[in-house]
Amino acid sequence: MLYNSLAILAGFALLIWSADRFICGAAAVAKNFKISPLVIGIVIVGFGTSAPEMLVSVIASLDGSPSLAVGNALGSNITNIALVLGVSALIKPLSVHSRILKKELPLLLVAMILALLLVLDDDLGRVDGMILLGALFAIMWWLAHEALHNRVPDSMQIEFEHELPPAMPMPRALFWLAVGLVVLLASSKLLVWGAVNIAISFGVSELIIGLTVVAIGTSLPELAATAMSALKNEHDIAIGNIVGSNLFNILAVFGIPGLLAPGPLDPEVLNRDFPVVFGLTIALVIMASGLRKAGRINRIGAGILLLSFFAYQALLYYSVHGAAT
Repeated sequence: MLYNSLAILAGFALLIWSADRFICGAAAVAKNFKISPLVIGIVIVGFGTSAPEMLVSVIASLDGSPSLAVGNALGSNITNIALVLGVSALIKPLSVHSRILKKELPLLLVAMILALLLVLDDDLGRVDGMILLGALFAIMWWLAHEALHNRVPDSMQIEFEHELPPAMPMPRALFWLAVGLVVLLASSKLLVWGAVNIAISFGVSELIIGLTVVAIGTSLPELAATAMSALKNEHDIAIGNIVGSNLFNILAVFGIPGLLAPGPLDPEVLNRDFPVVFGLTIALVIMASGLRKAGRINRIGAGILLLSFFAYQALLYYSVHGAAT
């Protein structure tokens, strides 16, 4: 048990460090190729912040634990909205000004609807995985196109220009990109190994471990980045981090098990977890879009999100211990 716990803690620490190095290297490479800061922020940083979840999903699927990967995808989205945004908006209420972000929000809801429609048969197959990953590439291409051809300066672009990692020589950038990727792979393997053994030791499902321990741990980079952005009054980046990460999670992290380990889903995924993710996504879109007024997540909304997170954790606890009794 001790070794498994140490493996999880070491895996989380290395994931956070390597994700940061990977993003720094990738952003510096893109800068050296004169790519727009907005494109770097939306596509490259968005991919980088979701790299831990994606690699954990790959390793778990290849190791025969697709339920852990599914739990990681859905649990990370729940954690990002309910815990990360809840904590950040409680620290400082968040407002949405970016036109591109307001276009990205409905895409997140569309992605959730697409994923739900594909798994209504209680099965996540290879075709489902291909459709989800194809949708991700299409959305990323469209967002990059919008950023490149948007002649009016966007508020998120200004924020990204201040927050992107500093320029560095190409050899150094490639070095950190490679080191970040290698350590991401190794730490993902270590984390999955520890998580699976913990699940076996406690007699709980890999889905539950993915929804809780792994999801919360892989969302730590988003928590740090979003909270810091809120404190710096970079509201669009704070919310954009979550929207981008959740897009990658539902389309890539959730789609990867379909490609690498297709098969039936646990019944709880559709009966318990998907409704929670869907409800939180709708709440995020309504609050951040603002409908007919400016989007804003105030402290009351933050409190509701945090209560939702703890209520969901209580539901998971009851589903494990209630079933045992």
